[in-house]
Amino acid sequence: MTPPIDLRPYLDELERFADGQMSESEQAAFELRMEQDEQLSAAYEAYERFTADLRWVAGHETLRHRLIGLDKRLDQRQQALTRIQRRRRRTQVRWTVVAGVLAVLLGLGIWLWLRPHTMSPDEAWTYYYTPEPGLSKAATRKKGNTLLSEAMLQYRNGQYPEALQTMRRISEAGLSPDSLYYYTGVVLLRQGDAAAARSYLVRASRQPGSALTGKALYHLGMAQWRTGLLPQAQTTLRTVAADSRNPYQRQARKLLRTKLLQPQP
Repeated sequence: MTPPIDLRPYLDELERFADGQMSESEQAAFELRMEQDEQLSAAYEAYERFTADLRWVAGHETLRHRLIGLDKRLDQRQQALTRIQRRRRRTQVRWTVVAGVLAVLLGLGIWLWLRPHTMSPDEAWTYYYTPEPGLSKAATRKKGNTLLSEAMLQYRNGQYPEALQTMRRISEAGLSPDSLYYYTGVVLLRQGDAAAARSYLVRASRQPGSALTGKALYHLGMAQWRTGLLPQAQTTLRTVAADSRNPYQRQARKLLRTKLLQPQP
């Protein structure tokens, strides 16, 4: 097993970098250091895995049930020990049980820290994909399209099938092609149909002079990744990562620094 990496020398910088607290110049300098310093690059990957593990622990239903079961077994053990011990030893038994609980929790924490963990495709997608927030009420009012307002409300509420149906009722005459293609594509992507989303996002990214081109390229790259088109996803996301005006530049760079877009042998 690969020995754990000591994150302490880098922890402050890694947290500031991950939280987006660095200035543009600090971020650029830090990324250059990661390219040149293998220890720093390895520490960053370990930090990413560790933070993913924490999310995994917090939301993992199976682990929650195991901990509940553990609590019940410890309670039963305490009751059995209490029945067979004399009154003068009850305090000692209580502290023994508490120490046992702490030892189990400490052991579990150490195991989670040291165990090699590869995120599943769904975990990786949830961690690295930044969804389109959708147009606000004020923005849709400016466009003057009631169907678009309805679709965006449904999208923000997580009603993706309904939002898709509403988007398909909008004619090209009622909304610019780039907006129609882009928002249809992101709705499909949020609905889980990345393959269908790709064709709309390709068209949205190719509309001349569109302000949505950069955003469309990011979601297209993520849809390509989701459907296993790894070389295409790398190419698309590198374009996003190289564009300082793209609002998803940082997210693209973050994913490109991992090995998730590299074909598996």
